Amino acid sequence: MIHAAGLRKSFGDFEAVRGIDVDVRRGEAFGFLGPNGAGKSSTMRMIAAVSPVSDGQLRILDRDPATDGPEIRARIGVCPQEDTLDTELNVRDNLIVYGRYFGLPRAEVRERADELLEFVQLTEKAKAKVDDLSGGMKRRLTIARSLINRPELLLLDEPTTGLDPQARHVVWDRLFRLKQQGVTLVLTTHYMDEAEQLTDRLVVMDKGLIVAEGSPLELIATHSTREVAELRFGVASEGDTHEALVGKVEDLADRVEVLPDRLLLYTTDGEETVAKVHERGLEPVATLVRRSTLEDVFLRLTGRTLVD
Repeated sequence: MIHAAGLRKSFGDFEAVRGIDVDVRRGEAFGFLGPNGAGKSSTMRMIAAVSPVSDGQLRILDRDPATDGPEIRARIGVCPQEDTLDTELNVRDNLIVYGRYFGLPRAEVRERADELLEFVQLTEKAKAKVDDLSGGMKRRLTIARSLINRPELLLLDEPTTGLDPQARHVVWDRLFRLKQQGVTLVLTTHYMDEAEQLTDRLVVMDKGLIVAEGSPLELIATHSTREVAELRFGVASEGDTHEALVGKVEDLADRVEVLPDRLLLYTTDGEETVAKVHERGLEPVATLVRRSTLEDVFLRLTGRTLVD
């Protein structure tokens, strides 16, 4: 569905995408994970055939976006990061008007609009104004609109940003159903749980480069440990820091990470590690043993420093 080799995107002297290789297979859910400024959205705009490639090779649906842009855009769906719904139209008409842009006959586009409203659970809001919808409803309507042309490939840029947990799970359910129907999904996200829930395979991008690739489980197995023990110690004085305790526990774990308020011990058996910490006379005021997650991988690969 997508083949990119040495793909680059530059804006003047700034290179947003610095030579990446990507292959997306039909029917899979593929993710671009990375901090702000990693190059995810620039990559998605090239894949959507709305931003020209600066260098490298890119094929979408076995077509060249430089020469076959209209044909590609007719066969894909795009759910942008920001909702761009027409507030002058009601919910159903947002779908009908958008469908007419693809040249769909009036009768077909009306039938398709009703199908999609049912699919995203907005049938009862068909005549409502867009401004009266909740954030989650607007997001579902945007996804429905991106499906009006029955796309083979659906691009989703940060599909659940700003939504509450309940709304996010409704969107996840709709996207999972699309995948079951054979639609190929490509999404960008900075939510680790979203990437774990939705993607079969993903790449982690940082500073315009791909720094890791694989399934969520493969990435965790490669770049982290099975479990993490989080230890929080009481800090009696300014000089008594968690960093000062690293030397007393670092041999108990594969890796120790120091945070201002706790130590993270990456280990195969968290409970056993905590028991050994106690055997050494160390008494944390709070402990938590958990499975490693994609977030542990993400932070190890891209760092904890805030990117503006």
